[in-house]
Amino acid sequence: MDYKKKIAELINSKVHLEVEKIEQLIEIPPKPEMGDYAFPCFQLSKIMRKAPNMIAEDLKNELNSEGFEKIENLGPYINFFVDKKEFSKNTIEKILKEKDDYGKSNIGEGKTVCVEYSSPNIAKPFHVGHLFTTAIGNALYKMFKAEGYNTVGINHLGDWGTQFGKLISAYKRWVDEEALEKNPIDELLRIYVKFHKEAEKDPSLEDEGRAYFKALESGDEEAHALWKRFRDLSLKEFQRVYDILGVKFDSLAGEAFYNDKMDVVIDMLKEKNLLVESNGAQVVMLEDYNMPPCIILKGDGASIYATRDLAAALYRKKTYDFYKSIYVVGTPQALHFKQVFKVLELAGKDWAKDCIHVGFGLVKFADRKLSTRNGEIVLLDDLLNQSITKTADIIKDNESIENKEEVAKKIGVGAVIFTYLKNSREKDIVFDWNEILSTEGETGPYVQYAYARAKSILRRAENVSDTVDYSKLNSKEEFELIKTLESFNKYILLALDKLEPSILTRYVIEVAKGFNRFYNAYSVLNLEDEVLKATRLKLVEASSQVIKNGLALLGIDVVEKM
Repeated sequence: MDYKKKIAELINSKVHLEVEKIEQLIEIPPKPEMGDYAFPCFQLSKIMRKAPNMIAEDLKNELNSEGFEKIENLGPYINFFVDKKEFSKNTIEKILKEKDDYGKSNIGEGKTVCVEYSSPNIAKPFHVGHLFTTAIGNALYKMFKAEGYNTVGINHLGDWGTQFGKLISAYKRWVDEEALEKNPIDELLRIYVKFHKEAEKDPSLEDEGRAYFKALESGDEEAHALWKRFRDLSLKEFQRVYDILGVKFDSLAGEAFYNDKMDVVIDMLKEKNLLVESNGAQVVMLEDYNMPPCIILKGDGASIYATRDLAAALYRKKTYDFYKSIYVVGTPQALHFKQVFKVLELAGKDWAKDCIHVGFGLVKFADRKLSTRNGEIVLLDDLLNQSITKTADIIKDNESIENKEEVAKKIGVGAVIFTYLKNSREKDIVFDWNEILSTEGETGPYVQYAYARAKSILRRAENVSDTVDYSKLNSKEEFELIKTLESFNKYILLALDKLEPSILTRYVIEVAKGFNRFYNAYSVLNLEDEVLKATRLKLVEASSQVIKNGLALLGIDVVEKM
């Protein structure tokens, strides 16, 4: 039962206020003894010309309490106490019936959402910073899909731009072909870093790099063949990391895909009289909006990020007719996206408002700063393998775990992903292995351990009665856990509304905490009351299912034993 809706309809039958508005005003009281739901009567005082506390008392006496244990008023609030037995029965049976589908809805049916995420640069290593966009985007993709949206996951590869001219120049000067075949990304990074060091001594190298990129844009066969080789080698490496993470995409259309679609952008901007010359470059002036000019073509006629992002936006709208188009890209790019979206708006594209930049913070280590240009990076697969190795060492003496390698991988990779998604996405991450892999505190292993503990209880249960009585789940710990389980879908929708996966991550932590409070307070298997035992086992099963479903939406696997 949707209790918020039921309460809203009850109040609506007595006052002139829309059901949707009433639903938005309904609150969860800070203490269980104050009820399960509360409606503040402040807004009604304007309509009914009475003091809020008087309205609350009058309404309390008029409302039909069927389906509720009781309805009380506390000052200006009407407090609703649900029928615990009915609430528990409805919630647990719904979870156990829907299983992996619990939490899903069809709210997004008929709407398409594009989610651009990951988007690593070709010929550069997949480093720890890339997992931020990958984890956030993957979680949003899964949540949108779960809520019925037609979701398109786009890996907008950084496979175009002046850096490829520089890389071609570096390749021609310093490449070691044997090293390139053996460890392609390492060798491409080596010559890329060398290029920048040499360019500091000889600035003409920068001009050479730009010239090679111009040749690439103009269709030069040799330049294109080298670019394709760099791209193919990189994609093979990236796929290996995506396989570890369990991440997939619907489109790999990167920047290069839009190279032959630039003219549409130029023609559109010229037609709207938006394109002007500035210091030899073609730009859209945005000073009226407190932004610097958006460069469309550089002085040498080469395109730039903004040009390709404009082309991508036009293509995605035409191809997918999206309801929302989401860009999961670091917060430092906020100005860039404001410029791009403003240019689309000025060009008369009213759907520009549906393009949304989802920013995120930085990944930090106490003793170093990340920089691809200077070769100061931490590779993502090194980080993941380190986490897996450390986990394997922790569980090596656990005789109950048969497939230790697989379990170590799920826990190790899950712990890292959980760390990226645990706090607000705009917060920076500072890695601390002791915290990340701990089974205590707000960590991935803590949540996975709660699931494994629940599954262990279910495995050990024998001779379970077919009779259950949900009125027996009457303790504070039991009912608070059930209320938390019931609110799963609400938190998914809230996470999508805010485009903030940490909302769901925090919810899963609360489920694990609630389950552990219940488990530590009450026996499940060692009970003489067989009906209570059977009923509590239903609660254990429902809890494990919600933890599993929540972690799945975050891109994290569960383990049956830890």
